[in-house]
Amino acid sequence: MAVRASDVSRIPGRRTRPGPPSETPPGKPMVSWFDPAVLVKSGLKALLSGTFGRQADRRLLDAVSQPQKLAFDYSLDASKHPRDELWLDYVSDLGDGWDSTYAVASTVMAPELELTDDSGRTHVTRGGDVLVFGGDEVYPTASVEEYQARTVVPYEDALNRRRHRPHLFAVPGNHDWYDGLVSFTRLFCQGRFSSGWRTQQRRSYFALKLPHGWWLLGTDMQLESDLDAPQVRFFQKVAACMEDTDRVILCNAEPAWIKQQVMPHAGRGFLDNNIDFLERKVLGKKVSIFLAGDLHHYRRHEDADGRQKIVAGGGGAFLHPTHLPKVDRRPGGFELKECYPPQRTSQRLTWRNLLFPVLNPWFSAFMGVIYTLLGWGIAANLNEGAVGAPSFREVINAALQSTGSLVLGAGVVLGTVAFADGRRGPLWKKAAGVVHGLAHVAAALLLTWGVSAIAAPLAAELQWSLRRDFLSGLLLLGGGALVGPLVVGVYLLLSLNVFSCHPNEAFSSLSIPDWKNFLRLHFDTEGQLTVYPVGFRRVPRKWKRGSGPEDPVWVPDPADTRATPPRLIEPPIVISRTKALPVKPETGPPGPMVMMEDEHPPGGAV
Repeated sequence: MAVRASDVSRIPGRRTRPGPPSETPPGKPMVSWFDPAVLVKSGLKALLSGTFGRQADRRLLDAVSQPQKLAFDYSLDASKHPRDELWLDYVSDLGDGWDSTYAVASTVMAPELELTDDSGRTHVTRGGDVLVFGGDEVYPTASVEEYQARTVVPYEDALNRRRHRPHLFAVPGNHDWYDGLVSFTRLFCQGRFSSGWRTQQRRSYFALKLPHGWWLLGTDMQLESDLDAPQVRFFQKVAACMEDTDRVILCNAEPAWIKQQVMPHAGRGFLDNNIDFLERKVLGKKVSIFLAGDLHHYRRHEDADGRQKIVAGGGGAFLHPTHLPKVDRRPGGFELKECYPPQRTSQRLTWRNLLFPVLNPWFSAFMGVIYTLLGWGIAANLNEGAVGAPSFREVINAALQSTGSLVLGAGVVLGTVAFADGRRGPLWKKAAGVVHGLAHVAAALLLTWGVSAIAAPLAAELQWSLRRDFLSGLLLLGGGALVGPLVVGVYLLLSLNVFSCHPNEAFSSLSIPDWKNFLRLHFDTEGQLTVYPVGFRRVPRKWKRGSGPEDPVWVPDPADTRATPPRLIEPPIVISRTKALPVKPETGPPGPMVMMEDEHPPGGAV
């Protein structure tokens, strides 16, 4: 797909510059996570945001400077009458490549959507009156320009006045925090105009009062997975407004029930304890539905009481595997009911890492340079007075005599140890890192041996005037760009499919835009909640301008015959209107509610 740079003038609150319409979508390709420039930029931003975030928590400042309504009331219509029904869409982990993000956005923004399940039954759904972004609204790091190109423009073009603008609420994820939440606050918490949505919140956390005794709470766990004191007090006040029979949908940026499995040696983490804290000490009742993203796939767990824990992080970011972490059963009696893509498919997709050199060209070039630096000094030593091809023992002896190669080889091993996955413990991390690093050193020595064997006759045959050392360097650069990333690809393939490690790295290297998903929630006239999990097996790769008045700006090109329409991942999940299960608060019920300025629940018309 041809792409062009986004027009920064389209940032909400700025006037769009007139110009001739383009015939190519104004998007960006999927983030190449193994691009050295992306790695350095993302790493620095993560380091800085983590350092300053601990010292200057923006949530504490917003609690003082940004008064917010205690609850946005969608249980009433514009006439202040009880609302019979409500449609709500949940999209998480969006703002990556154009194809995947826009495919989801154009479906979410459609006035009506017919969905077919595996049995062939058709379900007619409506576009949500409320839209919730569940975390990580942009990749790779937060900035005004990235939000504009990867999030704002796709949703504006997808809506294109086809229906009313939904009310938008956003939960921040770790990628939103990489600039200290500055861009997130500007886009979602200041009431800026956008033709794709209408923002309501003034802080990074919120509460929605929904029809028939349902509530949706959106939290902000920052980078340290903790709840700040003003946020706790805020949700205590919200809990004081709830009836005993009310039911809660809790939206976190990360799924604690799976994250604790990632690092089993660390025990229960802050995020998992915070969920217990919210249920026991703040809400005084068990959460009926947990929604989270962060993992870019669909996975649903259910307990015997019908409580749901759903991961739906398929709003546009690269695909994550479903066969790791292995979480068929979770504490509390939760059992895995469905995952998308299926685990066997996820295992097969991992084999694409054998194409690592092709999928990550800039990283391949970087590895070519590393291998050249490792082997060039060795080749130069071998070239001095060499007659014929050297033996491999001579290559090793030359390597031991090259100080630069020894230092760089040690650096490679240290780097791979730092890169290794620590979920199996520190000893495993060191062992896996050393093996990976030594594999690179061995591959570089073998490559140097082969280059030294062919460089002299090749140079003589072509009658080059350049020295043999220069030809050796060229061959090492090309060979290293192929062999080095291939070693990384094999390492990631074995790590994930054999040793159950590196799920993030093994799939971020692939940048798969397919297998996307979002959730459509329907609160009906009987108070029953139906969750429609919508999946996209293969998103379109080609687009053309829409021609009809009810079309979005861009529609799939019929020439892209491999694209598949959205359909239900599994049959709709029906949750009857029953009383929420109580838990005994450990510190007594919340104190009396103290209303802040402008906290009175409105009669929110959508």
